[in-house]
Amino acid sequence: MFSAHDILSIAIRLEENGRQTYLDARQHVSDKELKDLLLWMAHEEERHARWFGELKSRLTEGEDSHLMAELSQALVEDVIKGQSFSLQEVDFKAIRGPHEMLKVFIGFEEDTIGFYDLLKTFIDDPDTASQLDGIISEEKKHILQLQQMLPLSEDQENASGEGQ
Repeated sequence: MFSAHDILSIAIRLEENGRQTYLDARQHVSDKELKDLLLWMAHEEERHARWFGELKSRLTEGEDSHLMAELSQALVEDVIKGQSFSLQEVDFKAIRGPHEMLKVFIGFEEDTIGFYDLLKTFIDDPDTASQLDGIISEEKKHILQLQQMLPLSEDQENASGEGQ
């Protein structure tokens, strides 16, 4: 059975992995706009990790027991179904250009939102739920920003012959 601290540790790890992945990705792209977006997203992920860390440090034993009685089973079922929540590292050598990289990052953000939506269903505190809604909203904005870069990246790949 996972504890609330375990679940929040997963959330922190998701954000830290996202941060590091976006920083690593900057080394594999030349487009300044995309590099700037990846740096901004790395900072966003770092801020989210801090929020989850603060939430984790505020948990009391009573809250831990309540949250985890239901969440553990749901999380285990999702993990068993093959949902990895993007904890794997990205192999940039296997990615064929910025367009494919953006699609990987969109998937990462979608997985993260799925995890947070699951987490949110077990949070009773309205302030905490509202703050998590804010993070979910920011993750959705990340997806929109990545999607806006897709046509530009595809044009660049087609122009250079990488996308073929």
